[in-house]
Amino acid sequence: MKHRIATIFFISLLVLLALWSFFAAVSGWVFIAILLVWFATNAIGSALIQLNYHVKAFCNNPSERQNKIALTFDDGPNQNTLRILEILKRYDTPATFFCIGKNIEKHPDILRQIVADGHLIGNHSYSHSHFFDFYRKDRVVHELRETDNLILEITGKKALFFRPPYGVTNPSIRRALAVTKHLVIGWNIRSMDGVSKNSNAIFNRIVKRLSPGSVVLLHDTRTETANLLEQLLLTVAEKNYEVVSIEQLLDLKAYEN
Repeated sequence: MKHRIATIFFISLLVLLALWSFFAAVSGWVFIAILLVWFATNAIGSALIQLNYHVKAFCNNPSERQNKIALTFDDGPNQNTLRILEILKRYDTPATFFCIGKNIEKHPDILRQIVADGHLIGNHSYSHSHFFDFYRKDRVVHELRETDNLILEITGKKALFFRPPYGVTNPSIRRALAVTKHLVIGWNIRSMDGVSKNSNAIFNRIVKRLSPGSVVLLHDTRTETANLLEQLLLTVAEKNYEVVSIEQLLDLKAYEN
């Protein structure tokens, strides 16, 4: 993994500088600068799932030559998911829903509806806690398995896809995934619907970034997303793009056989 390579590189650099300091004067600021660069490298690598810094993440299909894309929705299920499902059904459009365990417990019927409508389900942790990135391996494993068990109990399907909360990865998540064997699904088009309340801005951001093989990140918990979805599907069709499932786009299986 890139994280290990970076760690070896920076530790080796610091050791070499320490040895060199026995023969020539080396400013302490040089050591501080290297540590700061190392910290920044880890921070950026952890925050940007597309970099594959800690784990291999499937964020798009760069080899796709046809105008095919996939839509993904995070953070549900909730009542707003029903609006999303209605629009997707109207336009016969598949999607993948990365669901939070605690929301599944609140809305098991909506999870069943997602599957009944032909969409895929992925694991998005149990709590989606703001502190998820600080959890140790065992707690991450527990969160993933708890959500897997809920999905299995309600739908009869063992989910293989996992999307880390906030798209952040780290060594604890890497070690947890070595146990649970989930496939990490990222994205290469972030709609920003999780922070913006401007439907037009969200819509334009997606459309400007469309390219063959893209994976679009949306949130089925947002009313703004439901408000723009129909326009988005119509525009995608006008631009001769086809929305396909993540399984088809990435050639991966969403469920354990």
